[in-house]
This record gives sequence, C-alpha cells and structure tokens, in this order.
Amino acid sequence: MTDTMLILIAFVFALAGFVKGVIGLGLPTVAMGLLATTMTPVQALTIVIVPAVVTNIWQTFAGPYLRDIIRRLWPLLLTTAIAIWLGGGLMTGPYAKYCAVILGVLLVVYAVVTLVKFQFRTAPKDEKWVGGIVGAITGVVSAATGVQVIPSMPFMQSIGMEKNELVQALGLYFTVATLAQAFNLTSAGLLNAATAVPGVIAMITAFAGMFLGQAVRDRMAPEQFRRWFLIAMLLLGIYLAVSATIAVMK
Repeated sequence: MTDTMLILIAFVFALAGFVKGVIGLGLPTVAMGLLATTMTPVQALTIVIVPAVVTNIWQTFAGPYLRDIIRRLWPLLLTTAIAIWLGGGLMTGPYAKYCAVILGVLLVVYAVVTLVKFQFRTAPKDEKWVGGIVGAITGVVSAATGVQVIPSMPFMQSIGMEKNELVQALGLYFTVATLAQAFNLTSAGLLNAATAVPGVIAMITAFAGMFLGQAVRDRMAPEQFRRWFLIAMLLLGIYLAVSATIAVMK
C-alpha cells in the first residue's frame, strides 16, 4: 500500500473517530463512505473493522449503564448478530449498491423528521419484541452496506435513553455488530497480514480523533448535543445517498 494511501487512511480515520467521539457513532459510515472513493466496499471494510471493534469496545465500557443496557437490548443485539451472520455474502452481491442508496435516504428522512421535533416512543412493554425485529432488519442492512445505524439508532432513541446512556448503548450495539462482521470477513479469508499496517494506522488515528470528539461532547448541553447529533446524521445520510447513487449510475 502506497504512502499516499496510508496518509489518506490516517486522515479518514481521524475524522471518523472525531465524529464518533462527538455523537457516539459514525466511524464505519464516515470511513467506508470516504474510503469507497478509492477502493471497493469490501476492501474498505477490512480496514474499518479492527478500529471499529476496538473503539466500540472502549465506548461500551465507558459508562455505568452496561447491565441495564444488556437487560433492555438483548433481543436487538442477538437478532442483529444472527442477521449479519446469515447475510455474510450480501456486501459482495449485485444489490449491495442499492442498499447503500436506501440507507442514505433513510438517514436523511430520520434526521429531518426528528429535527422538526416529530416525536415517537417505544413503550417499555414493547421494547424487546420491537428490538428483535429492528435488530433483524438492521443486521441485513449492515451485512449489505457495512454500517449499522438504521433502524437500530432511531429505535434506541425511542426508548428514552439519556445522552451518555445512549452513547454507551450505541457502543455495545456496534461492538456486537462489528464482531459479527469480523467473523464473516475472517471466514471468507479477507482479514489477513496485508490489512495489518493500514489497520494499525486506522486504529491509532481513530482513537486520537475520538478523544478529541469526546472532549467536545462533554462540553455540550443535552439540547445542543441532540441538535448536532441529528445534523451529523443528516450530513452522513446525504453523503452516503449521493455517493452511492453516483456509483449506481456509472
């Protein structure tokens, strides 16, 4: 891999780590979206997967809510992992590029609807069965696109978590999802020595960006955090939808 490519990887993951530090998610989405301009989605995922797993594990244990999160979200976690495993071949299939377009559109719709303060809630008695369905859908989308935010993230917001609890829940959820993806990549022989150097660079710069982003997040009031969280989702969705549409039209 050329020096220019390694510099690009360092920049991409510093930016992706910063986004994750501020809003609690976005590392795979930002990194894969930018890397996909110079390599295939599968190649991008082999670089993304290790820093995504490590930063998500860090985020998972950076808070006091883990036991309650597992109790509330275990159906979501379980069905996501199963769906990703069963959909292991979707990312290299002929319809993966269309899934990326749909995902970007869904992110935009969700961000716009929530920014205009349209509220929806999932009742506590419905959390587990709704979470199971949401996990299965998200797992299929994740297997095809490499990102795991729709519809899992709107669901987690709908069950009434406060800011830091939501960030920790996202860390646990993305840990489970990325580990399932790592299993698929390893089974297919795609994680090997050739991905080690870019993976280490990606991990170091992602952590640096994430620490900076966390410092920014800690200074934000809840409403300010919510607004920037949704604006970031909107921008991520627009970028993903536009880039994927251009790729489809080529």
